[in-house]
Amino acid sequence: MTRFMTLLIAAVFGMASLLVAQPKQAPPKPVQAQSASTINATTAADGWQTIDIRNVAYEVTNSHIPGRPADERLLLRKTTHSKEVVGDIGVDAAVTLEAWRFGDDPRGKPLYTLTATGTEGHTLDSAIFVVSRGTEEVDWWSVYKLGNGQRLFDTYVPLVSFSISRETVATRYVGLEVPPDDTKDARLKQPNVIAVLTYAKDDRVIREALLTSDDPKQAVLLRSFADVTRTLVMQEGKSTQALRLSFREDSPSSTPQEAVIPVAGDDLDLAHAQLPARLHVSAWKR
Repeated sequence: MTRFMTLLIAAVFGMASLLVAQPKQAPPKPVQAQSASTINATTAADGWQTIDIRNVAYEVTNSHIPGRPADERLLLRKTTHSKEVVGDIGVDAAVTLEAWRFGDDPRGKPLYTLTATGTEGHTLDSAIFVVSRGTEEVDWWSVYKLGNGQRLFDTYVPLVSFSISRETVATRYVGLEVPPDDTKDARLKQPNVIAVLTYAKDDRVIREALLTSDDPKQAVLLRSFADVTRTLVMQEGKSTQALRLSFREDSPSSTPQEAVIPVAGDDLDLAHAQLPARLHVSAWKR
């Protein structure tokens, strides 16, 4: 027998010994859970009907969740509870999100629990959780990190998401916060303030920009929830990206006021923003 054949046979038997010696991986633990969805409709003596609904849904995420180990997935339990009086404006509603490592017993303590006033919540890109907060006449949303439940930002226009790279997935999220009258930040109560534009990735805010007006009456109008409709969209060019923010008075004859803010170098390019007369945009931080 040649020396080559001797070495080959020895290698084969060595590999076989290693395969036999290696312990088998334990199969994944079974995961079982049940939660009841309920509805209860009652009518009071005065004729008013109250509807109480509790919906529960489970979801398993993909891996590579920002802030979690790369190979880890999460088991989510979303509970939506609403109570409304038929004929009344508004609804009492809340969304609760609980998260466990997939494979852990959901009867145990979750990694985190997130609860927010709202009518609906959903995951996006296995990276964030978006809650619809509008329980009365104003629609708005809160965006949370899926990995730990921490809030990223609020937006009073539908969330805008896009990729800054054509070669890889590099998703960014943009929202517009219009400060309500009861905002806790005194800086946002200034008469010239209109809104805050937020540019973020899935685990942190990259840039906040404050939109203001030299005319306090214009500022009051543009931040009105009753008289103005706001839209925010991403404009894609061959080699450019820009956010177009529009304010339109709720009147058939009104002309929208539009601001165009380029996105460059993974940031808002505030220096080259195109703005209506008397409006300004500047970097801002909470």
